[in-house]
Amino acid sequence: MIALQIGRLWGLGVLCLSGGQVESLFDLGLPACVAELPADLAAVDAVLAGPGVLTAIEASWPEGAVSFGRPTVPMDRFVRLMVVKARSGWGYETLVREVSDSLHLRRFCRFGLWDRVPDESTVRKLVRRLGAEVIEAICAQVIAAATSPRAGARRFVVRAARIDSTVVEANIRYPTDLGLAQDAARSLAREANRARGLAGVAGPRVRDRSRAIAGRLLRVNRSVAARTGQSRELALRLTGEAGELLAVSIREARRLAGVLERRARGRGARAKQAAAARLRRLCELAEKVCAQIELRLAGKPIRDRLVSIADPDARPIRKGKLNKPTEFGSVMQLTELCQNTRRGARGLILPVSTGIGSLNEAQLLPATGQRLRDLGLRPREIALDGGFQPGPVREHLPAPERLFISGHHAPHARKTNRRLAKFRVGAEGRISHLKRRYGLDRSRLKGHAGARTWAAWSILAYNLDTLALRAA
Repeated sequence: MIALQIGRLWGLGVLCLSGGQVESLFDLGLPACVAELPADLAAVDAVLAGPGVLTAIEASWPEGAVSFGRPTVPMDRFVRLMVVKARSGWGYETLVREVSDSLHLRRFCRFGLWDRVPDESTVRKLVRRLGAEVIEAICAQVIAAATSPRAGARRFVVRAARIDSTVVEANIRYPTDLGLAQDAARSLAREANRARGLAGVAGPRVRDRSRAIAGRLLRVNRSVAARTGQSRELALRLTGEAGELLAVSIREARRLAGVLERRARGRGARAKQAAAARLRRLCELAEKVCAQIELRLAGKPIRDRLVSIADPDARPIRKGKLNKPTEFGSVMQLTELCQNTRRGARGLILPVSTGIGSLNEAQLLPATGQRLRDLGLRPREIALDGGFQPGPVREHLPAPERLFISGHHAPHARKTNRRLAKFRVGAEGRISHLKRRYGLDRSRLKGHAGARTWAAWSILAYNLDTLALRAA
């Protein structure tokens, strides 16, 4: 309390945007090749040092938390840490270890020789706290600064755009009804075990039935491997038994949640209510698994299928790929803004347009068009694949001089149509590039908000590298 009062008296803010001076007397003894950043990192550092880049973080921070609590990690250092992470593909622990051990990365992330790199748990918590909206705002600010007339000779002039969508997979295993029932039973028992201490000694107990369900899953796997011809009937019967076991666990968990809510009085009431809310949320997911099992046993179609207890926002998506007929995750629409339509053109990418479920191109177009209008961008040429329809495109996107949709008649010269068709195909290569180089193939953060955050960091790192290549 004394420290907080001192902080208020001296005007010390909890939100720290800059870490201050990095150089010290010890840096004078370093060789020039060590003291200077490599060309690519120096160009990225120059972009991140521009005015207004961290404004979105300051605007998103709650007013009540600006001058209350412990000081944060300097935001300029945190953003650079995450850019290094997206460019390298390292995990949090590896990121902290490598930055601590590299003089160039320390200087790029603005850590002095005497400074300690934040713990990996601190970085992870800040990623969740900032969320997707803040990182998308930073990405939009970078694009706005690059395309502004104030950029002078280095201005990025947007002349063409290509739009396509892809699936960013969730970090889950291939779902089965028995596997989901096992995960739901284990999650209910784990959460109930944590909450029993709040409910008292006489609180209801939720038995862990995941091992019983796992035994049935093993019997199904052995039957399939033996190729006896009776695997389907056995699988349906054992899946029904797993659903019954899960239903018993749900009833026990709901009784425990009721006890917690009734005893939520006085001291510890908030913790009991929070534990009861978590239990009821897991019960809803488990009940959905039971409903899916009942529909499967009845031979009826399952709509809006749940594919993971840990990531309930993930959905099955079919894109017609031979190697992956069904993917599990989120559909994201990517818009690349280019200066020309030449072969190998590399542009800036807008923050993704996405939603929960298997959304088509027309459903994602309004958000893409709004982002273009917010930035004041109007590409002269737009190239799209056959999944787009002319009506929604003209309704939601800024009207271009030339619009090319694969498979649709375009009233342009044959040479122009061929040029735009080749330019459109480059969207597939750009998506592949983002997945291989910047980790957009699979989101390691849970939930739809986590997938958006993961994609935002990947796109920010890509845009910074694009601007660095132009400055080289």
